[in-house]
Amino acid sequence: MAGMLQMRRSRGAFSGVLLMLLGLWGALIPFIGPYFHFAYTPDTAWTYNTARLWLELLPGAAVFLGGFLLVIATGRHVALFGATLAAAAGAWFTLGPVLSPLWNHHVTMGGSPASSTVYMRIMEQLGFFTALGVVIVFVAGAALGRVASVTSGIPVAEPVPETAASAAETVPAQTVPVETVPVEKGGNEETRPMRTRLLPRRTPAARSAEDAGTAEQTRQTIS
Repeated sequence: MAGMLQMRRSRGAFSGVLLMLLGLWGALIPFIGPYFHFAYTPDTAWTYNTARLWLELLPGAAVFLGGFLLVIATGRHVALFGATLAAAAGAWFTLGPVLSPLWNHHVTMGGSPASSTVYMRIMEQLGFFTALGVVIVFVAGAALGRVASVTSGIPVAEPVPETAASAAETVPAQTVPVETVPVEKGGNEETRPMRTRLLPRRTPAARSAEDAGTAEQTRQTIS
């Protein structure tokens, strides 16, 4: 069971780093955005209010924590929790301003885009809430898929016993002699293909007995 929960740390590291950066962006942009004329009301730097706590600080911290868990996780359960936490916080970035009037006396929390042009107000809406949440959910979903696809953990190679390794090294390779036997030609003059057959391997004792029999036949012929 422990092997099933293990995974390589690199499996979710890249997604975790991206989520950490997106979480920092979501949590800090309302405080440093006014320096770059990219802000929601109140458009002054480092201004804190309850709306920013619930709609930006807390979800940004949750995304950062989820990404950090993905970076350091070596187990599937930790990585899955981190990716799920980041996905939920990203969804809150998108849905929080839309749902806030339900508990805020029908008034949208978080303020409104502070720029004077329509294009910049659209970019502020996307960069602070809508697009930021969508991107976070996408990255966290990709990380969930990569982590969930690890089904068998990290395979562990079994050590080879030293006795088996030494036995394999000491056993010599055995070769079987092969004899090529020509086939007698028939009535026609065509040459038939040569056939090979495997002869049984002879032991040294059999070779000695055969040599002795051949020498005995030679002496009888001479006599």
